Amino acid sequence: MSEKLSHYDESGQAHMVDVSAKPETRREAVAVAFVELSEAVLAALPQNPKGDPLEVARFAGIQAAKRTSELIPMCHPLALSFVDVQATVVAGGVAIEATAATVAGTGVEMEAMVAASIAALTVYDMTKALDKGIRIREVVLVSKSGGKSGEYRRQPSK
Repeated sequence: MSEKLSHYDESGQAHMVDVSAKPETRREAVAVAFVELSEAVLAALPQNPKGDPLEVARFAGIQAAKRTSELIPMCHPLALSFVDVQATVVAGGVAIEATAATVAGTGVEMEAMVAASIAALTVYDMTKALDKGIRIREVVLVSKSGGKSGEYRRQPSK
């Protein structure tokens, strides 16, 4: 773990980290989210009058990943070489997995997390007419690779 937070200068003010000296390497990150839905909402997914919530969520997540630096002030704008979002119906809801990749001097963890979050919010938006009690939970980074800090893999919860 780092000794200090990188987005703060010596006086404690937030700032954008200078990554210009970092080597460009391939970097990839995977994040997940879970949208908890009732059985009634799950059963109604195929008949949603707004369209296919899972497909709209996929597109929204991809679009969001590309706009991460506009949403999170200290994120660097990145040329993403790959973004994929999968939304899958599973027991109790929709599991979302987002992958982002680039060749750059900084990582893509935030792009993957934003993609998963926005895809989850889109599922909510597409189904909220049926149930206001929908919960979005467990938005987490699953893995990352590339860069100075190397590999990270989330340990399974106990």
